[in-house]
Amino acid sequence: MIEIKNLEFSYKKTPVFSGINLTFPEGSIYGLLGENGVGKTTLLKLICGLQRPTMGTCILDGQTCHDRLPSMLQRVVFLPDEVLLPDMATPQRYVDELAPFYPTFSQGTFLHLMQEFEVEPDRKFREMSFGQQKKSLIAATLGLGTDYILLDEPTNGLDIPSKAQFRTILSNCAGEGRTIIISTHQVRDVENLIDPIVILSNNAVLLNAPVDRITEKLLFEYGGEQRPDALYSEMQPGGYLNVLPNTSGEESKLNIEALFNAVLRNKNTIKELFKM
Repeated sequence: MIEIKNLEFSYKKTPVFSGINLTFPEGSIYGLLGENGVGKTTLLKLICGLQRPTMGTCILDGQTCHDRLPSMLQRVVFLPDEVLLPDMATPQRYVDELAPFYPTFSQGTFLHLMQEFEVEPDRKFREMSFGQQKKSLIAATLGLGTDYILLDEPTNGLDIPSKAQFRTILSNCAGEGRTIIISTHQVRDVENLIDPIVILSNNAVLLNAPVDRITEKLLFEYGGEQRPDALYSEMQPGGYLNVLPNTSGEESKLNIEALFNAVLRNKNTIKELFKM
């Protein structure tokens, strides 16, 4: 489990987090959402120990993340949005250099994922498109076999078939009990994949809830007229999508983009609705 308690962090005099509390229990695919600059990537770096909190703690299975003990580092991997790749390197050479640090690395898994993504493991990165490079890095990351996988904008550069493959592959990983945190702006790429959902704002966690609790508290009404009491309304073909407090207990299908907009526009209301 990842436990974040009373965490504060600043870049020089610019505060990013102020006393936030979060837990990420094992075995789920978490969606980490928020506007630009709210600290999504910073939070991932704090979890893997690349940043040190100003105050508070970030703990992974009882170990302080910023201590970066080998026993912790071999259980967590962070794939940033952009990775500087040597022109002459290949995906196989890339994992050959990483594998000694990860006792759970599986060459068979790596090659299987490369085959799924239809990328040759011995082809030079400089000969690949950006999307092929991204697929190679995802295959390498998942092939390391870590218990915790932190992904920053993993679907950037992927075409539509590759995004579908990505969702299937990650679903299988979560089924193996691994914990995955995805920071993304491309919410439609992972809409049926992420659960629970965490939404960050400046210095605060606006929402941290599983999908079933979200749809218990909020009603996503499709095809009706614009509702004056809606937390958020969006015109769609055939009518409006309204997000409303779910006072009737009616079931509805979550729309993550609409949820995100409703949360940002109604921070206090959302806080009250989801109060424990």
